[in-house]
Amino acid sequence: MAATLTPQTAAGGPPLRLRAHWTERVAQAAVALIVLFLLAFLALPLLAILRQALEDRDGAFVGVANFIVYARTPSLLQSLWNSLWVSAVVTAITVPLAFGFAYALTRTCMPLKGLFRGIALVPLLAPSLLSAISLIYWFGNQGVLKHALDALGIEQIYGAVGIVIAECLAIFPHTLMILISALTLADARLYEVADAMGTTAARKFFTITLPGAKYGLISAALVTFTLVITDFGIPKVIGGSFNVLATDVFKLVIGQQDFAQGAVVAILLLLPAVLTFGVDHIVQRKQTAMLTARAVPYTAAPARGRDLAFTAYCSLVALLMLAMLGMAVFASLASFWPYNLSPSLKHYVYGLVDNDVATGFFNSLQMAAGTALLGTAVVFIGAYLQEKTRGMALLRGTLRMLAMLPMAVPGLVLGLGYIFFFNAPANPLNGLYHTLALMTLCTVVHFYTTGHLTAVTALKALDGEFEAVSASLKVPFFKTFWRVTLPICTPALVDIARYFFINAMTTISAIVFLYSPETRLASIAILNMDEAGELSPAAAMAVLIAAASALATVLFMLLGRWIDRRTQAWRRTTR
Repeated sequence: MAATLTPQTAAGGPPLRLRAHWTERVAQAAVALIVLFLLAFLALPLLAILRQALEDRDGAFVGVANFIVYARTPSLLQSLWNSLWVSAVVTAITVPLAFGFAYALTRTCMPLKGLFRGIALVPLLAPSLLSAISLIYWFGNQGVLKHALDALGIEQIYGAVGIVIAECLAIFPHTLMILISALTLADARLYEVADAMGTTAARKFFTITLPGAKYGLISAALVTFTLVITDFGIPKVIGGSFNVLATDVFKLVIGQQDFAQGAVVAILLLLPAVLTFGVDHIVQRKQTAMLTARAVPYTAAPARGRDLAFTAYCSLVALLMLAMLGMAVFASLASFWPYNLSPSLKHYVYGLVDNDVATGFFNSLQMAAGTALLGTAVVFIGAYLQEKTRGMALLRGTLRMLAMLPMAVPGLVLGLGYIFFFNAPANPLNGLYHTLALMTLCTVVHFYTTGHLTAVTALKALDGEFEAVSASLKVPFFKTFWRVTLPICTPALVDIARYFFINAMTTISAIVFLYSPETRLASIAILNMDEAGELSPAAAMAVLIAAASALATVLFMLLGRWIDRRTQAWRRTTR
């Protein structure tokens, strides 16, 4: 940024002293506003949880007394143990399965890779509890395959077994995406040398492939464990009497109004996420580049036996994913399960009209659109100010820390913090409580980190000379941002907006504490209908959310192509 000399210096008075250009003041004010936004809607709600955990029902400070009470409550300790071992089991199952699928997509020549990948990512379009609803129709008391469950010696699907299976299906695409990234880059020279030495395929796998992907495996395992231990929807629908930490928070806060113990459990939920974030940060720092300037990109060679085996494996996984979604669609259309399976739209009509979920569905669309617009704007501007401006070391450092913090905060914990912070009568922001605006802001903060990292990645690809030249020409940074940076980064903006929209449509845990009857969302309505025993209408609403998310994905893809034609012509070479 340009700088000017003060009048005192020009007059030969005090020593030289630089005065910031007015554009620097604008940049500082913008960074400060985003920092204040994250402080108000992230840091302060988390501090409110800590404060609540250290006070009794009357607001008196009691220190760690609430934690001692928790440690002396056998039922709550059992929930902690349940959460830990279920999360460990799901991680142990999902990571190897996803690794095999990712390996098939990146290291084999099997056919239909795009189709298999698309099917594997289908669960991202629906609320996580859709897999739980489908399992009930497959293996519940009136399920299609109930007798198969009996043959395996399993009494019922409700409880730990159902949670594990449903979580594996719902978390699979999250794990898969991390492992695809880990396996995409490889140096072909290592495999060529191994082939020249007569190394067997198994030895190459254990000495080259696995070591090269170890950091991705660690990250995938940590993310999987955290997503399972903090998930609320699946345990709520299919958990039965099997209590976990996430359902304990809901029961303590909503059912018993025991905010102190609810805050204690929320802190316990926060610990594994923070630990995961810390370990993952260390892992990323230790990771070395897999592709150097001299590296040769790896391309898989056809191998009939291997390709057929992985095609069969991916077909089986894809079949399970389609069975999950297909059963939900079939059950939502069945007139009266399991006695009258003729197709009917009565459950859709009941859910949308009689149960007034149409309003909730419209609220969901409103919140998703608001989250996409506001989230994309705040995230990209914040990332730009962090990466492309100079000075303001303290402010930019604070912004960097706050931008990464949501990754370590489960949605259920964030939503509970919003109760304690925004429901306080003395809070000037109290008027936002129970509004769609607050739910939108909560969702933006909940998914802030991924959008921020996407924006930072796009901005780091741009040479800093753009800003340097602009400063030398005394062009304000915001003009450079609007005329140069923004058009170049529009593909990343579309990706960020799509990410925010889809997650806002399917989220449950972050806003389960924040809605009112007027601001109820479609995903929350599914929970309410499940509690009332209306499983078929709940399945219908879950299918509608998945359909809306799929349609939004297609529209974002078309928008991305249109934007590419308008703003990315410079990327295409002419002959």
